[in-house]
Amino acid sequence: MTDKRTDSLERLIVLMDQLRLECPWDAKQTHTSLRSHLLEETYEVLEALDAMDEETGEGSEHLQEELGDLLLHIVFHARIAEDLEQFTLEDVATQITEKLIHRHPHVFPPEGEDSEEPVDVERMASTWEQIKKKEKNRSSVFDGIPAALPSLARASKVVRKSSILGFSPSLPDLRLETEEDLGETLLGLVEWARQHDVDPEGALRVTVEQYVTKMRVLEQENNSEF
Repeated sequence: MTDKRTDSLERLIVLMDQLRLECPWDAKQTHTSLRSHLLEETYEVLEALDAMDEETGEGSEHLQEELGDLLLHIVFHARIAEDLEQFTLEDVATQITEKLIHRHPHVFPPEGEDSEEPVDVERMASTWEQIKKKEKNRSSVFDGIPAALPSLARASKVVRKSSILGFSPSLPDLRLETEEDLGETLLGLVEWARQHDVDPEGALRVTVEQYVTKMRVLEQENNSEF
């Protein structure tokens, strides 16, 4: 009995091989030329997620379509890399599979060791970050956060990383109870910035980088104690 998932992926891979050989547009594409298309497809996936009702499943067909477009780009970039004798799609799949196994020791214990007892989510997150640091030879959990991320997205990642270390930025005295409250407050802050001729994106970026610098110092101090 054949695996439908494997058959579908194999068909896509074979199709991409044919397009690279027979379609002039596909044949001339590079990692760089596809960059903007990849970004656009990523945002369209996010848009489809926002529009989908997870409880009823309404909108899932659109998400399926957009995920397909994104998958195409992954296969496309892998094929370009294969043409350049860099790596293959199989290499990509193998690497992420091995990475997931290595980062889940509570599910896949090292050979000769018993599976760990169930762990809480916070401990799992901390273990995940420590494993990533060792894998990538990083000196800090803040290494690897893309500098090009929009400031709010970068701030979100930075705060999550710092919480794993046991630190959090101070909270302003705001009465927020719902996601809507937060959204309205953020929008109001953007308007305040407009009225005072301040770039909110730039202001947040500067503050985030200052916070990261402070957290790196605390992180090093904590590491030196062990």
